[in-house]
Amino acid sequence: MQLYHHPYSMDSQKVRLVLEEKSIDYTSYHVNPLTGKNMNASFFRMNPSAKLPVFQNGSHIIFRAIDIVQYIDRLTASLSGQAASVNTETAEWIQKIENWNPKIFTLAHTPPKYRNFISKFIRRVIIARMSESPDLASMYHIKLREAYETEDKLKNLDAVKQSEDELRAILDEAESQLENTTYLVGEEFTLADSMFIPLLVRLSLLDLEEQYINTRPNVLAYYNLVKKRPSYKIVIGKYFDGWRKYCTLYKTACFLLVRKTLKRY
Repeated sequence: MQLYHHPYSMDSQKVRLVLEEKSIDYTSYHVNPLTGKNMNASFFRMNPSAKLPVFQNGSHIIFRAIDIVQYIDRLTASLSGQAASVNTETAEWIQKIENWNPKIFTLAHTPPKYRNFISKFIRRVIIARMSESPDLASMYHIKLREAYETEDKLKNLDAVKQSEDELRAILDEAESQLENTTYLVGEEFTLADSMFIPLLVRLSLLDLEEQYINTRPNVLAYYNLVKKRPSYKIVIGKYFDGWRKYCTLYKTACFLLVRKTLKRY
């Protein structure tokens, strides 16, 4: 089994948490979108969405995080001779979390100078890849159009507010649920938790814990609890806990600064 992913990617975190929780061995390949590696022709042919992660098991390739998570659950259940662990309540939570698109929210809370540079860089990469692989031009054109559409949405205050409202609704429901249970679906850690944790991590990375997490005591207690799990330490803590968070952000900022400087010469 092979996983193409990146530590910053929320969807990558979801899948890796599931893999670690189920103790599944896999070959890890880092694909850094900040360097445009996800737009390389070889990767793009395998995954025209250029999104991370990508899971491969033999000739079977899956792109969407929710599909990967459910596939892994069915696979492990089949190998162990047990029923799949996704009950109705777990499936509902997974779908709620999956329905929220973090892109607009994340970009809206990213400093404009970095956001604008990343946007321009992505467009340049796509255009360069078009010329390198003309047979993929039509698919690259779709990605270019998506990049411009994202920029337009960021200018739409209603779209940003809708993303924030959808996030608050998920957090409020989790706060209510965690009043009565240890995890999202009872007393056992489930796929729903693997999907939910990266959402909290994203808020922490954006320095929005005070506004969105600390104001919800049950969610805060839950977050502190799951941070102790081995899967969290491997997938997320390694990059974002304590001083590591600032080290990770510093490396990213340095990369962006170097890229920006090189473009001037």
